[in-house]
Amino acid sequence: MGIFSNALARPIESWLLNAGPSREFPLSNFERIRTELRPCDVILIEGRSRVADVIRVVTQSPWTHAVIYLGRLHDIEDPVLRERLRASGDFEPNEQLIIESQMGSGTIARPLALYRDEHLRICRPHGLNYHDGQEVITYAIDRLGQGYDVRHILDLLRFMLPWSILPRRWRSSLFQHHAGETTHTVCSTMIAEAFGSVQFPILPLIKRTEDEGVQLFQRNPRLVTPSDFDYSPYFEIIKYPFLDFDPHTRYRLLPWSGKGILDSTEKGEYLPQEEESSGSEENNEKDDNLTE
Repeated sequence: MGIFSNALARPIESWLLNAGPSREFPLSNFERIRTELRPCDVILIEGRSRVADVIRVVTQSPWTHAVIYLGRLHDIEDPVLRERLRASGDFEPNEQLIIESQMGSGTIARPLALYRDEHLRICRPHGLNYHDGQEVITYAIDRLGQGYDVRHILDLLRFMLPWSILPRRWRSSLFQHHAGETTHTVCSTMIAEAFGSVQFPILPLIKRTEDEGVQLFQRNPRLVTPSDFDYSPYFEIIKYPFLDFDPHTRYRLLPWSGKGILDSTEKGEYLPQEEESSGSEENNEKDDNLTE
């Protein structure tokens, strides 16, 4: 048996999944995000668990988890898929649902509302048509119940380290014939495979052909990380900050001043703010005059 299939697996998973406290005010506005979402949108999540810390270091990105938005039950066109999704959880008819691959749970469908207090970002596949969107959703729902490939995190880490400095036995097995279980997956791999099923690009390799044309090559989905959806030119990035500003409410009018108290951890990362001085008020008045 492998290390992650023995009696230690659950305690290790529990320790890795232990999450730190959520922000009092998340950086994103959940209500606006949930209103904006469309089926097949990829939602990036800035995780707070220990495994999220591992992924953050490995990928050098704050985005440590990705889920795909399904919509509500009635948004699923295929009645067989709709019933399978309904049977996978006790969902309300109008509940907004996502599907994800998560350590300890495998590939599961869950309510979007579980991520209400997290920092989220929408990555929308640009130009994906309705039929292909349904195919992407079909692929994802068909993977319900699959396990989570914990070893993939270690493989990815080894693959990203300089090849020459690693002992041979530690080198990545990603491309070996029997690398990992084919019935196991991770969050971004499952989503990359779903889009790959309709040949929708994420970060393809582009090569020039002999006749001076170009050819695309799909990236190995096991190498796709959550941040790749953010970086991909084929996904539109949609952000809704918790505290927003627009041409009618300038950033100067955000609540920078006040007497909010920082805790011991925050003091090392953020600057204390003083009450707004009269000089600042004068500057704001000048700004107002310039825009009149």
